[in-house]
Amino acid sequence: MKRVLSMLAAVVLSVGMMACGTPGPQTGEMEVRRGTIEQINQVQIHTTHHQGVGAVVGGLAGLGIGSLIGGGTGRDVAMVLGTIGGAVAGNEVQKKHDRPEWGQQVIVRTTSGVLVAVVQPTNVALRPGQRVYVDGSGDGARVVPQ
Repeated sequence: MKRVLSMLAAVVLSVGMMACGTPGPQTGEMEVRRGTIEQINQVQIHTTHHQGVGAVVGGLAGLGIGSLIGGGTGRDVAMVLGTIGGAVAGNEVQKKHDRPEWGQQVIVRTTSGVLVAVVQPTNVALRPGQRVYVDGSGDGARVVPQ
């Protein structure tokens, strides 16, 4: 039983470490394009939190607390129940913090004539017809005033 619990703890810890890893800030060049805002739409932005991190962290906490209870088979049972209970509780806590936020979809016509749509947190300084820069590309793109 102890061997199974040790393996379970190792798997949970490994998954937790993989889920928590995020790339750091990128260095080097960034593409910047000029353009004019064609349209701004209000949208909901979904969370960028990694799914499952709450369950993994809760499970690890439950495992640690369960290991402090009792001895022998009782401790093994407490560790399993603590892991499961902690995972469920951690998942519920994460769900409460993963609520979508309001943001904006900014559609920009670049100087080359291409339309670019960027979803970002609301920037009240932006308005249709305004000349702007589009910094970056993909998920990292942002529209900023010139």
